[in-house]
Amino acid sequence: MEETSQIGAFLRTRRARLRPEQVGLTAYGTRRRVPGLRREELAQLAGISVDYYVRLERGRLDNVSDAVIDAVATALRLDADEHAHLRNLAHPPVAAVSGHGSALRSGLRQMLAALDPAPAYLVGHHTNILGWNRAASAVFQVDFAAMPESERTWAHLVFRDAAVRRLTAPVWPRLARQIVTYLRLRASARPEDGELRQLIATMNAASEQFRHMWDSHDVTDIAFGRYHLSHPLAGDLHLDYEFLNVPADPGVRALVVYSAEPGTPSHSALRALTRSDS
Repeated sequence: MEETSQIGAFLRTRRARLRPEQVGLTAYGTRRRVPGLRREELAQLAGISVDYYVRLERGRLDNVSDAVIDAVATALRLDADEHAHLRNLAHPPVAAVSGHGSALRSGLRQMLAALDPAPAYLVGHHTNILGWNRAASAVFQVDFAAMPESERTWAHLVFRDAAVRRLTAPVWPRLARQIVTYLRLRASARPEDGELRQLIATMNAASEQFRHMWDSHDVTDIAFGRYHLSHPLAGDLHLDYEFLNVPADPGVRALVVYSAEPGTPSHSALRALTRSDS
């Protein structure tokens, strides 16, 4: 299975970023054949045998316990998202999969409309935009309704849409990496999601930048933050965003709402943009 090769690649990239002296080990000699920690050093830190760790890195996951996964995660100094990713790869979850075609409840559509003029949209597990309000279209300068459903994703927009790339230019490297590392985390959480696998394959084939970021094996979730947009009509917009989970709908990842700090130029520009747009 793909997870067996993925876990090895992930563990190797995590080992490569640690030096012995960072984890309290003595580095003997100046020439090391591998960057970062050797397998035997990682096994020592995790309190397991070298053979056991080698089998884990080779994807031989029979009966591997949560305690071992946790020990390896601690030894590698994984953050919470990386730890969850390692658990997913070691014990692939069985989850209900809902695709692009899932109809939104009327209550969710009403909520989007009620939030206007605050820009808001509903996003699925594939970065797919499921629903949006008028203000979101104005801010991102995208006619979401005109896009093919399979391409109405932030992955497509950020990597393949020139206008969105110009709009997000001040934060594009961070945003692009955020999209890729989020998709890798979702892929391990949803191993049976064929549409997600297809999106990742499409993006790897279409974008060298996506492929390079994908090969880093970095993972992150998205919860909140701030984007700086270079808007063709409103100028510089510094917008805060919040991802609000929608657990009742399996196909919906979150409601995403944008705002600007009151009293700032961005707040005034956002109000003018979203209230005048028709």
